[in-house]
Formats: sequence, structure tokens, C-alpha cells
Amino acid sequence: MARKTDARARAIATAERLFRIQGYAATGLSQIIEESGSPKGSFYFHFPRGKTQLAEETIDLYLANRAAAFRHISASTTGDAPNFFNQIFAAIAAEMIASDFQYGCLMQNLVSEMSVLDAELTKRVASGFVELTGIIAEHLRGCGFAPARASSSAAALVAAIEGARTIARVERAPAIFEALADIFCQRGL
Repeated sequence: MARKTDARARAIATAERLFRIQGYAATGLSQIIEESGSPKGSFYFHFPRGKTQLAEETIDLYLANRAAAFRHISASTTGDAPNFFNQIFAAIAAEMIASDFQYGCLMQNLVSEMSVLDAELTKRVASGFVELTGIIAEHLRGCGFAPARASSSAAALVAAIEGARTIARVERAPAIFEALADIFCQRGL
């Protein structure tokens, strides 16, 4: 009987944490292997293409988790754009606080290093932003926003989230999320 381990899942979780804290280029495979506790042979069994394959799978899992979180918030705020905005900003602020303001967005961190990334990683990151923007736009259409307004508001929300993460990391405070929630709710972007 084959032995089951969680080495693959630990490697992905470790890569996500490190990529979000220190970026792709600054994160070495030896650090991921050491911190995940994965044996080197096991690592290459699960990720025969090495760091690039690990990054691809990390992006995929990160996006699946983000999409699920956005869909959950959407389902709990049907027809209520202000509450949707509040919950999105509150969830991200809570995550930032829980990480002691160390975690950036995985996709944003990778995008800032695009010259390092290969075409497949670039494609995955771009698709991720499109998917999350689409989830938000769909929710806003359900709140009565015209399609063009829903799309532009969704794009503005994603851009605001990404910028707010950076500011929150620098300030080590969640105030920017509260300010954005106030603006998005009052103006109904």
C-alpha cells in the first residue's frame, strides 16, 4: 500500500506564505523545502518542473480560495452592494491583521516580478485578476448596476484592494480598508 503524505500540500502552503511575504525571486526552493518539512525527493516527485510548477499550483489554489471567499460574501449580501463592499474590505483587513501585516496579495507580488516569471505564470496571474473582477461585476449587476458600471466598479474595487494591501503593509494598520469601504459605500461605485 502506498504511503500518503501531506508533503505536496505543505509545500504549496509554504510557497504561498513565502511568496506573499517576500516575493517569488527572494524565495528559494531550499527555503520552501526546509520550511515545509518536505523531503527533497518528495518535493521533486510532486513538482517535477520545480519552482515554476510549484508557483503555478500555488497560484491556482490561491485563486480558488479567493474566488470561493468572494462568492461566499456575494451570496451573503445578495442585492446589497454597500454590504458587499464592507464585507470584502473587512475580510481583507482581517487577513492583514492576522498576518501582522506581512501578507501581500500573492498575485500582486508575482506581478511586481513579471520579468522573472514565465509566460504560464503571467497567464495564470492575469486570469486570476479577470476571474475575481468578474465575480465582483456579477454581484454588482445583481445589485442593479448597469453592465458597464458593474465592470468598471469591479475593476476599481480590485485596484483599490491591491493598493490598500500595500498601504496597510507599510502603515501596519487597517485604516485604509475602512476609508475605502466608506468611499465605496457612500458613492456606490
